[in-house]
Amino acid sequence: MKTFGKQEYEQTVYINFESNKLLKGVFEEDFNTKRILTALQIETGITIQPENTLIIFDEIQEAPGALTSLKYFYENSPELHIISAGSLLGVALNRHTSFPVGKVEFLDLYPLNFIEFLIAKGQGDLVNLLRNSDWSLIKVYKNRYIELLRQYYYIGGMPEAVLSFVLEENFTEVRAIQKRILEAYEQDFSKHAPHEIVPRIRMLWNSIPAQLAKENKKFIYGIIKEGARAKEYEMAMSWLIDCGLVHKVYRASKPAMPLKAYEDHSAFKLFLLDVGLLAAMGDIDVTTLLEGNAIFQEFKGALTEQYVLQQLKTNKAVITYYWSAENATAEIDFLIQHSGNIIPIEVKAEENLRAKSLKSFVDKYAPGLAIRTSMSDFRKEEWLTNIPLYALSELLQQ
Repeated sequence: MKTFGKQEYEQTVYINFESNKLLKGVFEEDFNTKRILTALQIETGITIQPENTLIIFDEIQEAPGALTSLKYFYENSPELHIISAGSLLGVALNRHTSFPVGKVEFLDLYPLNFIEFLIAKGQGDLVNLLRNSDWSLIKVYKNRYIELLRQYYYIGGMPEAVLSFVLEENFTEVRAIQKRILEAYEQDFSKHAPHEIVPRIRMLWNSIPAQLAKENKKFIYGIIKEGARAKEYEMAMSWLIDCGLVHKVYRASKPAMPLKAYEDHSAFKLFLLDVGLLAAMGDIDVTTLLEGNAIFQEFKGALTEQYVLQQLKTNKAVITYYWSAENATAEIDFLIQHSGNIIPIEVKAEENLRAKSLKSFVDKYAPGLAIRTSMSDFRKEEWLTNIPLYALSELLQQ
């Protein structure tokens, strides 16, 4: 936000409500925008001019009054340019804070996807090949793409981890950063969540690697602890979802438009926000990941599905579910609604091209497009299209 302000505006007024308790109090008295602007100018020493000033409210969840004030700024001072951000903002918005519905535009920030990771690493030429769908040249550089993809599985898309690797190329330092992020999340559980559900949040959170390591990745409460029931963990799960720390992918009972109408609330998969953090929680070392150690086979599928879900999530036009047959003999890893189409996606961690579930799905429902994503090269067959894992996110932008 500060970089944006520096690049696009002559001056920036930056307020952090976590560290500035004085200004937090200004928003608790009333929502007179002229009075608030006067306080902002006194505090920062900057004369706010609408035509050349960006106002930044950071950690806005710490000042509920500031959240509410956005409505009054919109109505009484629409000429001002205000951008706000907050950690665990989804939780704050669910605490019955008065929020200016319809007055504020939302922008969700996710970890970097694989294409953004390539750009950060200065691999713009490789990105352009993907964007141009130049499959013959992409095939020439296949090993380079796979090497970078395996790096991404380890590093993930958390900005601090990516920046560290770009500058130092030190996998050990990346893992230390990831562990610090995970520790900070654990501290946030205690700091922000209702005291009575903190132990359940921790247990649920720490069960996710084991959930995803199963062959059938449907979430099972019994893995959290023996005899655990859904009702006991509903609030804990909602809290993690509201924070944006986990993504819940429901089963669709039928591959038809709209998928929302066929949402099965009794069956779902739970993913983390970032593949690198999943690798860190599973203590996957860099040698195992980059060299394809046999011990790693079981968890490789978990990382690959996490990776695919992460690429899908960064495209707001994609609505993501999964599908399984009623008798559970066939399952499609992801079922997406995109550009008016229902598209099945089967995920393969390596070059294993067996796709029994996808074939039975295609035979039964005849979708216009069926995707298998794997480490194999791009090819279009009569009933499916194989897309390399490293090209998936870019293809969905087209």
